[in-house]
Amino acid sequence: MENKNVAEVAPKDKTNTVPESQFDKRRRLIGAICAPICALLIWITPINGLSPEAHHLLSVVTLVALWWITEPIPIPVTSLIGPTLCVVLGIVKMKEAFAAFSNPMIFLFMGGFVIAKAMMVNGLDKRIAYGIMSMKWVGDSPRRIFLAIGLACMLCSGWISNTATAAMMFPIALGLLEAIREMMVVRGREINLRTYKYATGLMLMTAYACSIGGVLTPIGTPPNIIMLGFLDELAHIHVSFFQWMIWGGIAMVCYFVIAYFVLWRMFPADIDHIEGAKELIAEKVSSLGKWTMAQRNTLFAFLVAVVLWVTPGIISICYGADSELLKTYNSILPESAVAMVGALLLFFLPVDKTFKKTTLNWREAVSGIEWGTLLLFGGGLAMGGMMYSTGLSEWIGQLIINSLGGNPPQILFIAVFCVMALLLSELTSHTAATNMIGPLAIGAAVSAGFSPIPVAVGVALSSSLGFMLPVSTPPNAIVYASGYIPITKMIKTGVYIDFIGIAIVTIPIVLYVVNRVMG
Repeated sequence: MENKNVAEVAPKDKTNTVPESQFDKRRRLIGAICAPICALLIWITPINGLSPEAHHLLSVVTLVALWWITEPIPIPVTSLIGPTLCVVLGIVKMKEAFAAFSNPMIFLFMGGFVIAKAMMVNGLDKRIAYGIMSMKWVGDSPRRIFLAIGLACMLCSGWISNTATAAMMFPIALGLLEAIREMMVVRGREINLRTYKYATGLMLMTAYACSIGGVLTPIGTPPNIIMLGFLDELAHIHVSFFQWMIWGGIAMVCYFVIAYFVLWRMFPADIDHIEGAKELIAEKVSSLGKWTMAQRNTLFAFLVAVVLWVTPGIISICYGADSELLKTYNSILPESAVAMVGALLLFFLPVDKTFKKTTLNWREAVSGIEWGTLLLFGGGLAMGGMMYSTGLSEWIGQLIINSLGGNPPQILFIAVFCVMALLLSELTSHTAATNMIGPLAIGAAVSAGFSPIPVAVGVALSSSLGFMLPVSTPPNAIVYASGYIPITKMIKTGVYIDFIGIAIVTIPIVLYVVNRVMG
């Protein structure tokens, strides 16, 4: 659950943001000029093997894809331009172009947004995060604090926005680093946190763990729900919430272990204890006060949704995937309906005896729904559906298959799309990257005779591994603004974790775990 706008949550640091701003200006200018030219050239160039509708759609897709990458206008607006142009240019009818905006997956995501907003408004997210940090095993050990920060970020971001989690944990990490600096001063040693290894490592752990936690659930980050939507829309394959959590949970743990060991090896602490760390965390916990009725209600609504989401998996294990009980349950309580049940409960559960105020009000709920992400999701599904129905995705997929030798092994096929998704997500929104790569991956899988599920999951997981640049993810941008992370260090650690993650986690998971679960 992502939001690219970090201006309100990231501290301002002109030194760090000016180069990025200049890069963005050039990127947007180039995209604004070159994308329409490229689209026009494709429109007027004859292409054998494509129907007129597919040929014209390729032109529109080129414009949309280049504008998603270069962002001359907001990405959600670009997502609306694609279907609109398809209607205006006579490629498809209005109903077909915009049908994807009513896809049930959108309501699954919307319900998740509302529940996450309630957790933030009522302080449940902080209570969970600070609760992890205040556990006895953490203490004042730099290594355990490093681990606890990562665990808190990871577990929270599986259910609420990665950006919101990073913004919440960022001040805690800064406070701990300031405690280290003050302790060093008392000991007669001055340190510069901008060049202090542990400071760099702790900041990077805060950002990376937020992105890693997002892979846990379908609603954890947009690439997950987008690829599930593509599987449902293009291949008519339904992946349940529980099924995703099986391989998402395995991937999350493995990614986190890799990140922890890489970061701790590169940025170890040079002290054994952080004086004042316990007091700092205790102060944060104390500031939360006692559990409020709003927090209890939010936890109840959240647990209701989670239990209803995982129940089909339990029924499947106990009674079989073809049982009548499972079919009946899924027809009554599909994942999207469960998300809305959890969200709607928040508007009915009172926080006092007068029943005048409920756990969440409409103004708070609306501000918590990332409408731009929903529009981007709908636009991506719409473009992907049209590519599939016109035969464009099959044509492009066949080109990719031929470029890989005509009959590539599945591991090479998956690896190529995972790397494509990773590299593209480093340079642009991982949501946009998934929208671009997803239909191509599924179309190519079908053309090659492979199941589209493994490559779809691989693309989703790889899109969340954007660790190399500040612009790759909002959590990266937030911690980079601290000034404690040299850009060369972020690139170096990002390269290690990205490609180790794909090689020893993503590909094995999609080849073994996914096939085993879906088989």
